[in-house]
Amino acid sequence: MRMEQYIRAIAGTFILISLLLGHFVNPYWYLFTAFVGLNLLQSAFSGWCLMEKILARLGVQR
Repeated sequence: MRMEQYIRAIAGTFILISLLLGHFVNPYWYLFTAFVGLNLLQSAFSGWCLMEKILARLGVQR
């Protein structure tokens, strides 16, 4: 998979997990959902993504 596909898969997984935790554990987990969404939004405009840097260090090819 390409890095972009990894980032989308990780973001989607984070969102789904935080929604489940928000529903079943504590509503404050919805803040994590908002954080992931804001990160996706800022990366669309700035072109900078922390997960991209992390994956690059782990050896994922662009």
